[in-house]
Amino acid sequence: MAKTILIVDDSESIREVVSFTLENAGYNVIIATDGTDALPHFDGKEIDLLLTDLHMPNMNGIELIREVRKIEEYKRIPILFLTTESQRDKKVEAKEAGATGWIIKPFVPAKLLAAINKVMR
Repeated sequence: MAKTILIVDDSESIREVVSFTLENAGYNVIIATDGTDALPHFDGKEIDLLLTDLHMPNMNGIELIREVRKIEEYKRIPILFLTTESQRDKKVEAKEAGATGWIIKPFVPAKLLAAINKVMR
């Protein structure tokens, strides 16, 4: 059975490119436009990985991670940040919130898939 990845990004073009890359690699993809749009998906359904942007309206990626980590069924899922930020303090803040790893935009599809394969169980 294919693994399911939830993509959260306010950029439609990024959502399309990431979704295309992941679907071609055999993953099921769920798409959300920001943290508040993503949270309802954490309702007990199988989500194997969360891939989120940092800067989004309504609820940013760090806030989303903190909320997801409060939900018992999702405390251990891998969470990757996909963002333009490369500042060390943002990486530390994301790690402390519960992020598993970090991918800088623009991304290379092969590197994105390698990072996902590395963290997904």
